[in-house]
Amino acid sequence: MKQPHDNDSKVRLDKWLWAARFYKTRTIAKDMIDGGKVHYEGHRVKASKEVAVGALIRLRQGMDEKEVVVTRLSDRRGNATLAATLYDETAASLEKRRLMAEQRKALGASTPHTENRPNKKQRRQMLQFRQQQSD
Repeated sequence: MKQPHDNDSKVRLDKWLWAARFYKTRTIAKDMIDGGKVHYEGHRVKASKEVAVGALIRLRQGMDEKEVVVTRLSDRRGNATLAATLYDETAASLEKRRLMAEQRKALGASTPHTENRPNKKQRRQMLQFRQQQSD
């Protein structure tokens, strides 16, 4: 297995996001960058932006927003343990994601979820019940 490149090499942002396993394909990474879901040092940038060690990247994955600091550079996608060495997530980001997950969990538990619409027989029964209540 090949190791990540040295810190002095040049790596495009879309390649780095793909190598760090934030997105499954480079095309998805590019689409996220173009769509404004990825910010490099607080600014929207192009997919061809060169990544530097120590840079702060804010990105969105699904419902989660992460802030990571680049620790190593790589343009090759490796296994997950190797990809995890390419960045460090900030403490504020971890805490924010934990709070958001708790809020989603609490909100999801309090809202009733109906599995499906009533069928024809159930609708007839509801109509009969309403007619009986109005009589």
